[in-house]
Amino acid sequence: MAVREIFAGMPWWIKWVAVPVIALVMFGGLITSVVGFVIGLLFKILVFVALVGGLVFVVRKFMSSSSSRSDW
Repeated sequence: MAVREIFAGMPWWIKWVAVPVIALVMFGGLITSVVGFVIGLLFKILVFVALVGGLVFVVRKFMSSSSSRSDW
């Protein structure tokens, strides 16, 4: 018995309102924790990229200024 056959005789509001509400109630905590984990991971990746970019910028700035001093 397929899911499509089960929902064939049901009214539209069962398919589009009741089932999603039940799914959110049952799995809402899981969904929010997964979404929070993904957002936190993306934020940490963004901070990591910014820190590495800043480090590369500072090192290049320092290396170029120290090499120009040695040219004198």
